[in-house]
This record gives sequence, structure tokens and C-alpha cells, in this order.
Amino acid sequence: THAVTAGPDAAGGRIDRFLAEAIGTMSRSRVKALIESGLVRRDDAPLREPAEPVRPGATYTLDLPPPVAAIPAPQAIPLEILYEDADLLVIDKPAGLVVHPAPGNADGTLVNALLAHCGDTLPGIGGERRPGIVHRLDKDTTGVMVVAKTEQALARLSAAFAARDLDRAYVALCWGVPSPAAGSHDGPIGRDPRDRKRMAVTPGGKPALTHYRTERAWGVGASLVGCRLATGRTHQIRVHLSQAGTPVIGDPVYLRRVPGAARSVAPAIRDRLLDFPRQALHARLLGFAHPRTGVALSFETPPPADMAALVAALDDAG
Repeated sequence: THAVTAGPDAAGGRIDRFLAEAIGTMSRSRVKALIESGLVRRDDAPLREPAEPVRPGATYTLDLPPPVAAIPAPQAIPLEILYEDADLLVIDKPAGLVVHPAPGNADGTLVNALLAHCGDTLPGIGGERRPGIVHRLDKDTTGVMVVAKTEQALARLSAAFAARDLDRAYVALCWGVPSPAAGSHDGPIGRDPRDRKRMAVTPGGKPALTHYRTERAWGVGASLVGCRLATGRTHQIRVHLSQAGTPVIGDPVYLRRVPGAARSVAPAIRDRLLDFPRQALHARLLGFAHPRTGVALSFETPPPADMAALVAALDDAG
């Protein structure tokens, strides 16, 4: 823990720059990351904005997290393996599984599970912290993921994702019904200027294109929407569906109030939808060319039991 009291000469400067200079052993970017992670306090009040002006007389406290091992430890976490050979591994990721270690999730991740499953063949491929990871799914998004087991596979699969030379399909349970029933959401995505932990459709964002099709609809209150990605931005489907007025059911980030569409859902199922504990989003299909042989591979899984149960409940409610 570091504690620094600001003198009158520091008034008006950025707090991240002031703290980095006052401590002397930490970069400004490191201090900024600590602030954004909620690990810096001003007079016991948490700070969230690195650009906040320094307040003379205030005491700023930095709580440094414990050091993290340079190499994640293998952990015997069960994986649902759809396919495996010497080059790659395809899994059906469950909800709640973080892909790689990060602040707040130092272990218990897919990487820890992969290191245990693959033994000595995986470490170092693509970096010690994220060995073999080609792409990510959010912690509570389920579905098909591919992992590289060789440097060649990592390079070629990463190139395929970068060039969008693959097939990726998702399915989401949404509040409301898209209009028109099929089409595209085309809106650049970047950090939400009002909340750095969220993404948003913003003029300064990166191009993002999502094709969608309504597969089921229960009146005007809820729908099952299939999505295909033409780009791969962070939270892309969740942001685009929310922007279009059909947010993903259970989304803890992009659904912060009871949606108007909930009034159109039968009371018998409404609370169940409102209480769903995660975003109801599933990566159901992934198709790509095998990185060594070039053979076309395609893997598809149905939505997990919790999403299937919601669909059945919607059907029963009429």
C-alpha cells in the first residue's frame, strides 16, 4: 500500500500523473490501470477516473494487488471437447469460465484447464499468459471455441480470424422482436465515453457489422435471434442488439433497467426472464479451414440447458 498526501503545488494536475511521480517506482499507465480497477482511494472514497484533478490536502491510497505468477498453473478443470488432434482443440465453453487469467480471475480459467489437459505441449505457444488462445468468448457467453496447440496453428487460425475467413454464428434470447425480422446492424464500436467498462456504438469506434435473423418470436415481448459476425469487436453482438432496442436477456452490462418489452411477456415467465443470471448468448457454430491440412471443419452445439429451459418456458407461457 502507498499513501500520498497532495500538497498545494499539485493542484489541478492529473491524479495518475501526480501519483506516478510521487511514488517514483510506478509508470503512469500502471497507476491508471490501478485507478480503473478500483484500487486507488481519495480520503477513503474510491477513485474511478485517472484524469481527475488533484485535490490539495487529500490523501491518496494505492492498494497494490498481490503478485501474480508469470506462468499460470495447470488445474484439472473438466472440458467438453468437441474435437482434438495434434494441432488444435475445439471445446464447448460453459458459462462462468473465464478464458485467460486477468485481474480478478488469476486462476480457474480456460488456460489453467488447457495447461492441465495438454501437459508440456502447450506452454509458450502464443505467450505464457494466454497460451494457445486464438479468440475469446465473454465469461458468461457459452459455445464453440478453438484453441491452437502449435505455433503454426496459432498463426494460421489467428490470421483467419483477423481476415474473417471463417464462419461464426451465435444465437441470443432477446427482449422485444427485431424490426425488420432480418437485416444488419452496422455501427462502429468503441469504449463508452461515460463508462470505460462498457462498449458503445460511437463515431470514433472501429467498424462493426452484425447480420441477424429472427428465428422465433413470442408475441412482441421476446425473441430468439440468430447472429453472424462480419467483424469481431468486443461485446459486438451485445452492443448492437442493445442499440437496436432488443437487448440480450440477462445481460448485466447492457441491460440496466427493466425493458419495456417485459410488459408484453406473460406474468408467469416475466420474473424468470428478468432474473436470468447471465447474458443469454451462445456461440453455436464455428467453421474454419484446418490450419495444417486445409480441410474444412465445422462445429455446432445447441444452446445450454439454462437457455433451452427459458425457450421451453416461453413456449409453455404461450
